[in-house]
Amino acid sequence: MDSETSNKIEETVLELLKSSNLDEVSELKIRKMASEKLGLDLSDSTRKKLVRQVVEKFLAEEQAKSEANAEEEEEEEEEEEEEGGKKRRVGDKEYDDDGDLIVCRLSHKRRVTIADFRGKTLVSIREYYNKDGKELPTAKGISLTAEQWATFKKNIPGIEKAIKKLESSS
Repeated sequence: MDSETSNKIEETVLELLKSSNLDEVSELKIRKMASEKLGLDLSDSTRKKLVRQVVEKFLAEEQAKSEANAEEEEEEEEEEEEEGGKKRRVGDKEYDDDGDLIVCRLSHKRRVTIADFRGKTLVSIREYYNKDGKELPTAKGISLTAEQWATFKKNIPGIEKAIKKLESSS
């Protein structure tokens, strides 16, 4: 593949990535959109590999930016908490404004929490939004009881296998 074609593919893929919702797009979708935009078949192994490299590099850069921003936000939050007298961290555990344990942050807007609701322990995977300096949950998400979580967890190997199968066929 000549360098001019390679550069066009890279520029188009980057343009598509920058304008896409990364939570909803896949490498396959990006490759198909770039293929349509350029009028080129990007399914041969050389071009597919190039697209994958561009996507992986872009995602790694975005992850690094996100982590840097998260660290800055975390420092600002800790300063605000100290000033306001609110304590949202206990040891290395983080809690939200409702006192629910934040297990992990999947992205800037999404996180996994453990909460007690009406005497039941729930694992929630949910999107959040900011309003008046507070992070509030949206309706977008799911809350699983301990029993549902156990069933889900037991089926993770099957889910991972299906993901790998889909990724290898694209």
